[in-house]
Amino acid sequence: RYPWGMRNYLLLCTLLAAGCRQDAPVLAQAGVPVPAERQYLVAEWSLPVSSVAAQPDLIASPDGRLLLSWIATENEKWHVLRFASFDGRMWSAPKDIARGDDWFVNWADTPHLAATADGALWAHWLRQTAAATYAYDVVLSRSSDGGTTWSTAMPVNDDGTPTEHGFVSLWPQSPTTVGVAWLDGRNTAGGEHAGHDGHGAGAMTLRAASVDSAMRKSAETEIDAYTCDCCQTSAALTDRGPLLVYRGRDAKEIRDIVATRLEAGAWTSPRQVHDDQWIMPACPVNGPAVTARGMQAWVAWYTAAGDVPLLRIAHSSDAGDGFGKPVDLDRGEAVQGRAGIAVEGESVWVSWVREDAQGQSLWLARYPLDLSRELQRLQVASLQGRGRATGFPQLVAGQGGVYMTWTDVIDGKPQLRGARITTSP
Repeated sequence: RYPWGMRNYLLLCTLLAAGCRQDAPVLAQAGVPVPAERQYLVAEWSLPVSSVAAQPDLIASPDGRLLLSWIATENEKWHVLRFASFDGRMWSAPKDIARGDDWFVNWADTPHLAATADGALWAHWLRQTAAATYAYDVVLSRSSDGGTTWSTAMPVNDDGTPTEHGFVSLWPQSPTTVGVAWLDGRNTAGGEHAGHDGHGAGAMTLRAASVDSAMRKSAETEIDAYTCDCCQTSAALTDRGPLLVYRGRDAKEIRDIVATRLEAGAWTSPRQVHDDQWIMPACPVNGPAVTARGMQAWVAWYTAAGDVPLLRIAHSSDAGDGFGKPVDLDRGEAVQGRAGIAVEGESVWVSWVREDAQGQSLWLARYPLDLSRELQRLQVASLQGRGRATGFPQLVAGQGGVYMTWTDVIDGKPQLRGARITTSP
């Protein structure tokens, strides 16, 4: 009925129309050429950091640059927070944000950067407030000239208690305003980390506020009155407002991942990303990571429910109101968590740390946006450092690719390393 060429054309149209239901092997069996799935390689990414350094942060700014910050130590007493920008070809010269001899510097509770559409840069760090080990505040500074000069550091929490305040998330809330969320220990007893063993007089809380270009704080809110004590928080922008994820806690010591979103000036009621039922009597120091695009959001996290260490990822199609069944990326005693997550093109990337008898290693996995299958798994690096000394690797999408930075320990000294994930020739 049809010429041979037309029959082939109709067959091809039918197969392409059913592409969301058909796998590549079906197309191949029909004699239709199938484009090879893109594969990626790990390439070294040289960083502008030559000194002893740790606690990296890596973000993408509204103008497309990648911003890297880190803490350097001078004379074993002074700490310096520095940053540099990457435009896809080269790094800017590093600039100092702040320095001090009264900082709280920690492997897990690290400074972060943010950039708003007005061109301003924002940075936070932690400042010791009393002799107690875990008595410190969150302070915030702003630069309106590309990081050449910075404003006087403003305390974000103003409760005046000698307790822990940290594990901050920053996000651009408007073209001139930054949002900030932090774990706040004002209700805990004393400054000696009493809340971390679950027996303090009060609980760690989660609070958030807005800060404008004049460094005026507003809309401070207690989001959750009972949270895990020392797990990182993470935030991402959706079409319905900032989505904030963190590790919750209840009276039974269940410490699962929780999400809340700022919408119409109010935070939604916190909801579990998944009911892992991880009963943990102390803080695991292993928070979640979130990324978002439009109405879609993805969260990666570590759990050890049932005494089985797991790295998981879950997808939301409604800006974080609900999440689908999680996908388990890795499991077993070697899984350390410390998750990172980024979305680039039609892929979601997740990073994590493993440690076994051979040492510590850094991994990446790539999934389609719906998490329906794993597309690729890469070992990014084998580390010389072990344990907490390597901190939390950073993962970001930008400049048309995926980039990572992390801390390694070489000859007993922390140093920063970087990688760029590229398509193969």
